[in-house]
Amino acid sequence: MNAGDDYRGLGWAHGALTVQRLGAMLAPVTFLLADGRQVAPMHIAPWANEPEAEALPGILRRLRGEWPCVPFGYSVSAEGWPESWVRVMGPPAPDEEVHGHSSNHDWTWRDSERGSLSLALAYPEASPVERVERTVRPDPSAPAIDIEFKVVVRRDCRLPIGLHPVFRLPFETGAATLELGGFDEGRTYPHDVEPGAALFARNKSFTDLASVPARAGGVTDASRLPLDADTEELLQIEGLDGTAALANHEDGYRVQLSWQKEHFPSLLLWYSNRGRKAAPWNRRHVAIGIEPICSPFGLGPATALAGNPIAQSGIATALEFSPEKPFVTRYRIEASTL
Repeated sequence: MNAGDDYRGLGWAHGALTVQRLGAMLAPVTFLLADGRQVAPMHIAPWANEPEAEALPGILRRLRGEWPCVPFGYSVSAEGWPESWVRVMGPPAPDEEVHGHSSNHDWTWRDSERGSLSLALAYPEASPVERVERTVRPDPSAPAIDIEFKVVVRRDCRLPIGLHPVFRLPFETGAATLELGGFDEGRTYPHDVEPGAALFARNKSFTDLASVPARAGGVTDASRLPLDADTEELLQIEGLDGTAALANHEDGYRVQLSWQKEHFPSLLLWYSNRGRKAAPWNRRHVAIGIEPICSPFGLGPATALAGNPIAQSGIATALEFSPEKPFVTRYRIEASTL
């Protein structure tokens, strides 16, 4: 295999994109805006081209852009968690991989229609998932990309799933704004995402992204990015209309993500803001994940399938799959001038 097999690209009147086989990750992406400017909204991890990265787990090796996760999440220790969570948090499965098989392995290129890129990945025989498929198709009339994702299963099952778009942020604190519109409820993480890098109060709810309960007391504005604090945090948002946007005021553009809310009832916000000290992060990773999910904070299949507090509130944390009807979802990433 040569390097050309690992990446494929497409250009169209309104931009250019690259997809890599590892994780089927989409990035870099360049959009040509109506005023003639070129913008690149997708994030690429700063270690992605460093030789040492080849020893990392698949998902981290060339972390970038956007990709699908089946199953979504990974199990964590229940030590120190609220009792309402401890009683439903199961151990990881022996073959568990962070954000699923799809995030950690090389997909296979498929024949695709002109103007699109398609990939597929077969799952291990022991998995209830038989294969996943993904098609990335630029909109010929706009600075936008339409994506179709398909899951084929061997047997009836329930799984947490998610999409994992990660966007780059400007250098100046507060030079970008998260635009979510109205939502029913937001939740802070019930524990520490990263020891010593907490910003938000544990296990609290809120209704305004600009007023999230803070660990040190009071509230903090989680809509203005990048954050000033060195932190690694997660927020889960319920009741959105299936759209979210990031306005980059420094570069003068807005990037919007739209998805099928019936498939992904929650949105996970991953604030990676210089909070992780260990390699390869080395306090240099700054990005925002805007991730449509059907999952409880990405806590892994065991917790997702149990009666966790989010599921008990009436929000689905796992989807039902059947071999008789492959699951297909569609979503879109588009850019515009501010």
